[in-house]
Amino acid sequence: MRKVIGIGETVLDIIFKNEQPIGAVPGGSVFNGIISLGRAGVNTSFISEAGNDRVGKNIIKFLKDNHVNTDEMHVYPESKSPISLAFLDENNEAEYLFYKDHSHDQLEFVCPEVNRDDIVMFGSYYAVNPVIRPQVLGFLDYARNHGAILYYDVNFRPSHKNEVMKITPNLLENLEYADFVRGSVDDFRVLYNKEDPDKIFNAEVSFYCKNFICTNGVKNVELRATRGIKKSFPIIQTNTVSTIGAGDNFNAGFVYGLMRYGITREALDRGLPARIWDKVIHWAQMFAANCCQSIDNSISLEFGAQMAEDAKGEKDTYLEW
Repeated sequence: MRKVIGIGETVLDIIFKNEQPIGAVPGGSVFNGIISLGRAGVNTSFISEAGNDRVGKNIIKFLKDNHVNTDEMHVYPESKSPISLAFLDENNEAEYLFYKDHSHDQLEFVCPEVNRDDIVMFGSYYAVNPVIRPQVLGFLDYARNHGAILYYDVNFRPSHKNEVMKITPNLLENLEYADFVRGSVDDFRVLYNKEDPDKIFNAEVSFYCKNFICTNGVKNVELRATRGIKKSFPIIQTNTVSTIGAGDNFNAGFVYGLMRYGITREALDRGLPARIWDKVIHWAQMFAANCCQSIDNSISLEFGAQMAEDAKGEKDTYLEW
């Protein structure tokens, strides 16, 4: 059975509205997407570490409760779990403060089994962090050599702006390994001081990866892909409670679409037709919209159950192209 493997950080998000806490939810960039995929019935596993504390134990339990394999989750005796404070503004968009003991950054794991057409999700600062770069790069290389499809979410926050030069070699390697690159205008403003999707793709991404998705908050999603495809997708309007996890769940919905329509490496090598891109981007937007309807970091259990049921009748449809 095909599976999705995520590699990334774990964190406890404490959410504030009007300067008062309104909730606390396990999170992390790739973590949030993997939780959603687990809820949607996708075979998932997660590679990361957790603190040796109450928060870390709850995070591992949360993964298991949402059907995510935790065999490669490691707890280090002297580590404390990272904390994120997310302050929602009048538009329910979040400003973050992060509290993490970076002296305890480490990553020890045995590479899980990776088969052809499995999907690997990676991204954020975790994917370029120099301290754990050898382990992350080793896994990406292993996965690619075993025929996996790699999905990279750039997700580079302004808090790391002073490190852009230091992490650029790692960033370029990630772009080269990736089959799909997704980033927001905010990411590319920090990295390249560019906001135009065409300029970002042509100058910074296309040499390394030919499938590029650029998101921009409430503005259109921009796609640049193989076969010369260039499309713009209006976002799905929704009653937004919180934007925390919106991008992470866009990623999850995209990967769900790849799984739902049986997109394999063979299909990627041929180049996806525009109508398949339409379907995959649709699910990416649906997952993001559902996430925004609560202060949870992932899709709802009800929506996930519906996605799992709906996907049962749409296996290997790419063979009909």
